[in-house]
Amino acid sequence: MEIEMVTGRIAQNLEHLKRFTATPDAGCTRLPFTKEAREAVDYLKQEMESIGLEVKEDAAGNVFGILKGTDASLPCVMTGSHFDSVLHGGNYDGIGGVICSMEVARQIIDMGLEHKRDLVVVGFMDEEGMRFGTGYFGSGAILGHRDAAYTRQFADINGVTIAEAMKEYGLDPDKLEDVKWPDGSIDSFVEAHIEQGPVLDQKQIELGLVTGIVGIQRYMVTIHGRADHAGTTPMDMRLDAADAAAKVISKIADWAREKADGTVATVGLIKVPNGGMNIVAEQVEFTVDIRSMNNDNINDIANRIKAALARECKIMGGTYEIDTKLVITPVELNSSMLDILEDSCKKRGYSYMRLPSGAGHDSLEIGQQLPTVMVFVPSKDGRSHTPVEFSKYSDLAKASVLMTDLIAELINK
Repeated sequence: MEIEMVTGRIAQNLEHLKRFTATPDAGCTRLPFTKEAREAVDYLKQEMESIGLEVKEDAAGNVFGILKGTDASLPCVMTGSHFDSVLHGGNYDGIGGVICSMEVARQIIDMGLEHKRDLVVVGFMDEEGMRFGTGYFGSGAILGHRDAAYTRQFADINGVTIAEAMKEYGLDPDKLEDVKWPDGSIDSFVEAHIEQGPVLDQKQIELGLVTGIVGIQRYMVTIHGRADHAGTTPMDMRLDAADAAAKVISKIADWAREKADGTVATVGLIKVPNGGMNIVAEQVEFTVDIRSMNNDNINDIANRIKAALARECKIMGGTYEIDTKLVITPVELNSSMLDILEDSCKKRGYSYMRLPSGAGHDSLEIGQQLPTVMVFVPSKDGRSHTPVEFSKYSDLAKASVLMTDLIAELINK
């Protein structure tokens, strides 16, 4: 197997997939259940078939390529990532891992390796949660964590629910529960991904072996006050939603800093509907994203936010709502698979380090239930979720070779 050939094939696929964006020349915008998502899936199907995989798409919009083993009674080994993106994102986040996994299947075939277990390559729908404010839709669905009621609970900024978007895409949300894979049908999950941080790039290390993934809680907060004239309403007679929101928001980052263990908290979106320079704000909406390997830290910050909202809204005289978008606990990744990956790095002469992931991935959802491992490749300057996101095709090729070493063992155990 020539690493140059692997690199070339990965480059060809990812260069082609760059076309499927709603924002040409302004990064990758491939939101779930859109035309661009459909174009990407159709291309992935075509390439999976050309490799020799049996292709199917489920009711959640996930796409699978299956390389059959000799014993259908054994649980499969699954590998892949997601094909959706954020707004004006990069061309490597998620989709790079899907292509690496397709390349693993190709390498297994080229090796002529007879194997007992099915190898299943997957491209997941809506890991990012950008459109509906949720996340891990496709990976959660195969575990039975998403149902038809869930699809009617969340909507995008235009008021389109997940269910409505699915129907427009050609899927039936009422069949979502059929997506669940039977208990015991998946042995393990392996995911390659760009690091999305600066550690590997700064240290000039080729590959990262991921030890664990942070837990995440996401909220949408709405504070209700009263609109009044900015010049004629005395300060002690205002129901100023912006003032109350600012007092809460200003504390959130400091609460994360107090933890001093990598815990982070972000207010990434603030909106003042019908706001104006000379209007006391009637309503403010803002998002909160809290992440940590320590779930107690996440819960503590969430509780502080709720207490501060109650306190400030009582003082102001208004009310608030807090809508929970996502709650997922941290996960430790599989130590025995990490050891196999480490041995493979040593044998192949790849530089590596073990590190945790501060970003959530499909492995976070899947790792709650199944033996799971991740391989990171460096992100140039640590940049991600931006058009300047870049990872070397040669590094992705090394990740796919490393994964092939591991998966060749897993599919024959």
